[in-house]
Amino acid sequence: MKKLIILFTLSLLLGSCSNLPANEISIKPAPVVNAMETDNPKEKTIPIDVSLEKPIVTSVQLVAIGDILIHQPVYWDAATPQGGYNFSSMFTKVKPFIEEADIAVANQETMIGGAELGLSGYPLFNSPYEIGDALKEAGIDLVTLANNHTLDQGEKGIRNALAYWDRIGMAYTGAFKSNADRENIRTVNKNGIGFSFLSYSYGTNGLPVPEDKEYLINLINLSLIKQDVEKAKALSDVVVVSMHWGNEYEKEPNQMQLDLAKELSNMGVDIIIGHHPHVLQPMDWIERVDGSRTFVMYSLGNFLSAQDGLEKMTGGIGGIEITKTTSSGKSVISLSNPSFIPTYAYNKNKRNFSIIPMVQLNDSYLSNYLSYYESTQNHMMTLIKE
Repeated sequence: MKKLIILFTLSLLLGSCSNLPANEISIKPAPVVNAMETDNPKEKTIPIDVSLEKPIVTSVQLVAIGDILIHQPVYWDAATPQGGYNFSSMFTKVKPFIEEADIAVANQETMIGGAELGLSGYPLFNSPYEIGDALKEAGIDLVTLANNHTLDQGEKGIRNALAYWDRIGMAYTGAFKSNADRENIRTVNKNGIGFSFLSYSYGTNGLPVPEDKEYLINLINLSLIKQDVEKAKALSDVVVVSMHWGNEYEKEPNQMQLDLAKELSNMGVDIIIGHHPHVLQPMDWIERVDGSRTFVMYSLGNFLSAQDGLEKMTGGIGGIEITKTTSSGKSVISLSNPSFIPTYAYNKNKRNFSIIPMVQLNDSYLSNYLSYYESTQNHMMTLIKE
C-alpha cells in the first residue's frame, strides 16, 4: 500500500511538470532539504530565461503617389449626367497597386472647395469634392495639403476642403482649421508600427496667409519643422515628411532640396516625400552618423493632371518597406526594399483620363512605351541601385 501511494505521488508530480513550457522556463534540480523543511514547503518562483525569447518582427509597406492636379479638362471629363462628378474610373488600373500597400499617401495639390465656390483650374484652382471620394476608394489613407495652391480660394476654400476630408474620414496634414488642430500631429498605426505625418510648402504663389492664421498652411521653416519632428518622434516609431519644394520641370533635385533633405535627416526624419516639380526626380538614401538612414523621394511627378508633354504625364507609386524588430523590450526600425511603379496619365484629346501603370501600356497608348518605361526606371535609380 505504501509503495502504491509513492507511485501515485510521483505520477502527479510528473503530470504537473509536463504543462510547463520547456522553451520558456529553466528548471534546476531540487536541492536536498531536511525533514523539518519539507513539513512546511515554501512556494518557489521559477525565473523566465529572457535570452530564449524570440524577437518580434513586423513590417509595413508604405507607398506614395505624386501630384493630384485637377485642371478643368480633368473635372469636365469626370462630370456625370446627374450634375455631379465621378473620378473613380481614372484610378481603376492603379487601384490594385495602391490597395495592396499597408499605408498609401497622396499629394492633393488642389483644394477641394466644392462646386459652391465655383470650380476652376489654373492658376487659381478649386476642385470638386468628389476627387476626395475617388482617392479614398482607390485606397489612399492620408492626403498632404501644404503646397503653392493651398490658398488659391482663401480661407473659405481650405475650410470647405477640410470639412469634406473629415466627413469622409480621410486623414490630412499640412493645412489646418486652428492652432489646436495643427498641434494635433497626424498618426497612423499599422502592424504594431506607429507613423507620424507632416507636410510643408515653400510658398503660396505670393498669396498672403491671413494674419494670425498661420495654421492654415505649414510653410517651410526649419525651427518649426524641428519642433514638429521632435513631437512626432515622441508619438511614433517613424516620421514621414512631405515637402513641396524644388523647381518646376527640373528632373534633378536642386541644391536647396539636397540641403533641406540633409537637415530633415539630421532631425531624425525617416521618410521624405517630395512634390512640386511635376516631373520625376530620383530616389536616394541619406546616411546618418548612427548608421540609420533616411529614404528620400525627391519628386513623384504628376499622378493625375491635364498637363501636356510626356514627362509631365509621367508619375508613379513610390514605396518603401519599414520593419520593426523588438527584443528584450527594445525596438529597432529599419528601412529597405525601395520600389517604384511608373505611371502614365493617359488622355485622348483631354477626354477619357486614365492613370495606367507603364507595365500595362501598349502602342495604342504610347508608342515606344517599353523603352520609355526602362529609361524612367533608370532615371529613378540614378542615385540608388537597390
